[in-house]
Amino acid sequence: QVQLVESGGGLVQAGGSLRLSCAASGRTFSRYAMGWFRQAPGKDREFVSSITWSRGNTDYADSVKGRFTISRDNAKNTVSQQMNSLRPDDTAVYYCAARSRGDGYYYATLDYDYWGQGTQVTVSS
Repeated sequence: QVQLVESGGGLVQAGGSLRLSCAASGRTFSRYAMGWFRQAPGKDREFVSSITWSRGNTDYADSVKGRFTISRDNAKNTVSQQMNSLRPDDTAVYYCAARSRGDGYYYATLDYDYWGQGTQVTVSS
């Protein structure tokens, strides 16, 4: 069993930055593929970023490429997402997710086994 706890959300002006963190419990965190998703009001939860467990390779949604960076620290059982040049359409609840099998990029919510409770990010214009 893995528990994920996100932090770092908040209110920021357009063009600003935020750094989200996700703290994970569990001894095998280093072998979990991790991802970030977001869900805006009235919309489906959507993929944002993914990171593999073995080499820390990353992939991103087109809408955030060049602005967001996902990273992980296996020694500290954390995954982070640095978000720069934020825009009002980045406003959403952001969720951290973990997958216990495989080592690749995973883009669908059903690909993940564990989820955090979410953290609100609001970008004002």
